[in-house]
Amino acid sequence: MKKLFSILAMAGLFVLSTNTVNAKTMVSSLSTTVATVAVTLQEGAEAEKGFVQVLKEKFIEGGAGFMGIVLLCLILGLAVAIERIIYLNLASTNTSKLKQQVEDALASGGVEAAKEVCRNTKGPVASIFYQGLDRAGESVESAEKAVISYGGVQMGQLEKNVSWLSLFIAIAPMLGFMGTVIGMIQAFEKIAAVGNLSASLIAGDIQVALLTTVFGLIVAIILQIFYNYIIAKIDSIVNDMEDSSITLIDMLVDHKK
Repeated sequence: MKKLFSILAMAGLFVLSTNTVNAKTMVSSLSTTVATVAVTLQEGAEAEKGFVQVLKEKFIEGGAGFMGIVLLCLILGLAVAIERIIYLNLASTNTSKLKQQVEDALASGGVEAAKEVCRNTKGPVASIFYQGLDRAGESVESAEKAVISYGGVQMGQLEKNVSWLSLFIAIAPMLGFMGTVIGMIQAFEKIAAVGNLSASLIAGDIQVALLTTVFGLIVAIILQIFYNYIIAKIDSIVNDMEDSSITLIDMLVDHKK
């Protein structure tokens, strides 16, 4: 009987010690996992937070000379792009609605009523309609010439300052390449002065040279996206102007009958 109690006691102690060891192992593993996740999240947060800071540091390392001019190209280019986008969005008109209103006004109140509709509508299409209707009393040919002439004027207004945007797109990478060339020249001058090729001697100059190219290309890419959007918007408005001009001449021909 004593032997049985002894065996049971030893078995109980063994199970208890095993469970204790397993519990300690589980707690240790859980603590390690939590610590690993916390470190990973902290590193990710630091990397995410530090991107803008790294970008600023690289920009400063590129040198105030060329990098400042590249930044100026970006600021001026964005200013032109934002101004053109606002102007083009305000110049957009519901041409289908305008044509229907002008047609109804011609049928009910004549040319003066149609001109009043155009005066109360913003956009180049309404302005072209007004110029054509203003010459409708002379002849349809005069109205057509007025529409064509004023259409060219409105197209010039739509394309205003867009050439400056294309200039900044071209200048920004050129300035970056120039900075690269100057940086390489300085690196080779150091090599010539020292008399031997050392990576640590020219690494800084080469890094600065390459940074100017990178930021010049970034500026050009950003402005190119805005430029393509603006050109597509202008093409859309011009197509509406041409289509609406043909419709207006047809309206005047029918009104003259």
